[in-house]
Amino acid sequence: MNVVEASGLGKRYGATWALRECMLEIPAGRVAALVGPNGAGKSTLLNLAVGLSVPSAGEVTVLGGRLAGSPAALDGIAFVAQDTPLYKNLTVADMIYVTRNLNRRFDQPYAQARLDELGIPLKRKAGKLSGGQQAQLALTLALARRPRLLVLDEPVAMLDPIARHDFMATVLAAASADGVSVLLSSHVLTELERVAGYLVLLSRGQVLLAGDVGELLATHGRASLEELALRYLRENLPAATR
Repeated sequence: MNVVEASGLGKRYGATWALRECMLEIPAGRVAALVGPNGAGKSTLLNLAVGLSVPSAGEVTVLGGRLAGSPAALDGIAFVAQDTPLYKNLTVADMIYVTRNLNRRFDQPYAQARLDELGIPLKRKAGKLSGGQQAQLALTLALARRPRLLVLDEPVAMLDPIARHDFMATVLAAASADGVSVLLSSHVLTELERVAGYLVLLSRGQVLLAGDVGELLATHGRASLEELALRYLRENLPAATR
């Protein structure tokens, strides 16, 4: 089963195509890394997959053929957008209450136990938490929905190395222990290489490369994930911009 499948997928804003002729199949049960330079179309692809945007062309389905944005699709997806958006004036307990009441499925004991383990006080306002704690709160609320697919858009961009490591460890544990499929975008390729088993490389709104990380690295002389991505980006950069 594929957790994300795109056919001829495109998204246009005015005269500009943010994503064009995207063909993609991401298998279930993997941690898939979505990488590429700024403006490559990463956030656009994620927004289309979770139903926050409507395609200008083509189609995207999730969780084995469910149309992105449909009730059946949304019920199985949890999404953490850039900057881990939270209601900054609400307490952690209030965030749990709101999330629980907005979702059909929510594991409150799991959420409270995990936050307690992380030392995040339920009475503290979300806006008063550190950056790492806010990221962990957003991730905990997402995982408490018990999703089949967890989508993360640049979740560690603003975190320090320790907070970044802890966040990615949680993601990896959820994928391993609970069988959650993960699709995440990030510029921090060193962290992605530690957790990702599948790679999707985007540039200028198109998929340049997609496949199993181990197979890709073996095929390309066992370069690092970062070296592989940079090599493909350079090879596909228009001559006029080199």
